[in-house]
Amino acid sequence: MRILMNAGPWLDVPPAGYGGIENVVATLVPALRERGVHVVLASVGSSGLDVDELISAYDEGQFAELQKPYNQVMGIAHAHQARVAAELRRRDDIDLVHDHVEVVGPAVLSALGGPPVLHTLHWDLRKHAAFYGAFPPGIAVNGVSESQIARAPDALRAAALGSIHLATPLAARETRVERGEHLMVMGRVCALKGQHVAARICQKLGLPLVLAGPVSGRDTAAELEVVAQNPYHPLHSHPDVRYHLDQVAPYLDGDLVRWVGAVGGQERDDLYASARAALFPIQWDEPGGTAVVEAMALGVPPVGLRRGCLPELIDHGRTGFLADSEEELAECLLRLDELDPEECRREARRRFTPSVMADRYLELYERLTRN
Repeated sequence: MRILMNAGPWLDVPPAGYGGIENVVATLVPALRERGVHVVLASVGSSGLDVDELISAYDEGQFAELQKPYNQVMGIAHAHQARVAAELRRRDDIDLVHDHVEVVGPAVLSALGGPPVLHTLHWDLRKHAAFYGAFPPGIAVNGVSESQIARAPDALRAAALGSIHLATPLAARETRVERGEHLMVMGRVCALKGQHVAARICQKLGLPLVLAGPVSGRDTAAELEVVAQNPYHPLHSHPDVRYHLDQVAPYLDGDLVRWVGAVGGQERDDLYASARAALFPIQWDEPGGTAVVEAMALGVPPVGLRRGCLPELIDHGRTGFLADSEEELAECLLRLDELDPEECRREARRRFTPSVMADRYLELYERLTRN
């Protein structure tokens, strides 16, 4: 099978740091190629993932351009998608397009015609109500959780072939470091992730907490300070910056509760793997939960609010805890010794390896290409 994997023009695949969709693609593609799939990756020229072919409209990722006004950047996704369309028009050997580009991907591909398209929904489906409410015919979609698809508009849900949970290469590795006493919240700092809730609980209980992740693309305290001290900086009023400064920073004492900025690579894995638990005090219906499956793969029990995809990923009392309130969440943190890190690892190996994800996608590919 020969597929075009459309990752978009924003970041390298794999990304150097934060990059949710690009990390999903970087996890999926090697497992597909191990199964004999020929992959044409549509990304940026600087992507380093081993693929059979790479096509691009841009030499480097365009993510930084998203800070500019819409009328200055609206052509970026379209230029990328025009390159994809040109590739599909000039050749007849592509069996399927697996698309990951929000809205612009299915809009252009549905008008183009050509090979079957599977569009993966990585985001909150409350967005783009007009587009999703009249989703273009001829495009199949899949969610990253059943709860995400259940909340989709009727037209989008009618196009869905089901959901496939996200995976992590960590689930197929033996990653073991000495367990520490700290708890973790790993991910982009924003109100939806609820870092302020975790900080408030841990200060009240006297439990050490490490917050790791960027704030509106600022990876260090020094970078964030530049934004905070300049009221004319374009990010000064950004919702994520205001959230960190107004609701999270008051809990940061450099000792019990710390923000360490963005971490990556082995440093990130070691910091995560050494935690007693990973906290998910999410303030929205999380669609995918990459950080949840990563925690389980590292033997770190996830503890979170019972929202979004979390009940699909966590078996309450066996591989983590689920709570219905902040008070219950605090109570769960006093019961962490009841959870077995090895059980978390076993569950991740069974459900969240790249191989499992690739096999599920191959089933959908074959279903679409048979029709």
